[in-house]
Amino acid sequence: MDAIISFFSAISWNAVIGTGLRVLLVLIAAWVAMHLIKRGLNRLQKRLEAHTRIEGEPASETAKRVDTLVRLLRQGTYLFLWVTVALVVLRQIGVDIAPVLAGAGVIGLAIGFGAQNLVRDLISGFFFILENQVRVGDVAVVNGTGGLVEAINFRTIVLRDLSGTVHVFPNGTVTTLSNMTREWSAYVFDLGVAYKEDTDRVVEIINQVGREMKGDPAFGRFMLDEQPELFGVDKFGDSSVIIKGRLKTVPIKQWEIGREFLRRIKKAFDAQGIEIPFPHRTLYAGDVSRPFDIQLHSVRDGKSLPDNGRE
Repeated sequence: MDAIISFFSAISWNAVIGTGLRVLLVLIAAWVAMHLIKRGLNRLQKRLEAHTRIEGEPASETAKRVDTLVRLLRQGTYLFLWVTVALVVLRQIGVDIAPVLAGAGVIGLAIGFGAQNLVRDLISGFFFILENQVRVGDVAVVNGTGGLVEAINFRTIVLRDLSGTVHVFPNGTVTTLSNMTREWSAYVFDLGVAYKEDTDRVVEIINQVGREMKGDPAFGRFMLDEQPELFGVDKFGDSSVIIKGRLKTVPIKQWEIGREFLRRIKKAFDAQGIEIPFPHRTLYAGDVSRPFDIQLHSVRDGKSLPDNGRE
């Protein structure tokens, strides 16, 4: 008991209280700084969206691009802030941070040699954002895997495919990246009709369906052209003539527009008597063979007898 009393009596409580107050002030200042950073980033996001919108970029594209940039800025700023706060707190409680900084430099150098992949990922992620290659909300194909971009971090890019599976790619391992929803998208279609059909008439029906969709408020607002962009007869198939074309849409709406377009094409072809061929197979069979005349015989003492057993 005396040792405990002597221990607490040896403590300079004025210094402890003073240090505690200084640490508290540092933490309060950090909290205020986080609040100011958050407000500043929100204002920056609004200004960037307004500036980009003036330049004519679609609102959805603006939101995706700015959100990705602000998210990365927020991560980097918060990391720098809390590392600084930790060093200041250590200094206030009497820890000499000079060896800590020196040790951190040596450790950082060692990590730099041992973590080259990490550095590569960070640099690649920086250029993804700087060059505006892909944004959160885009549909992209990364290394042959397609999906919705859910997050772009300093080290990784995260995709979620149609089945809900999440794919995480380190930025440095991305060798091929295809953005399917940058600025505008397109639904490419191949329509097969029978050889007996007049292709000019078929093209007119396709254009008519496209114009009707453009005039529909539910779908027309997502279409960029007044009618489909038709490339003409693309090839002669085994049982059909293929007409190729595409529908230009706002980003990420190409599949919705394409499905509705094909539904209307089917109804229009049926109404106009346009045949959509499919493979046919005809089987020919010869005359039915007459039954074989089969007789049963039994053998007794080397003699063949009728099946009734009588000689």
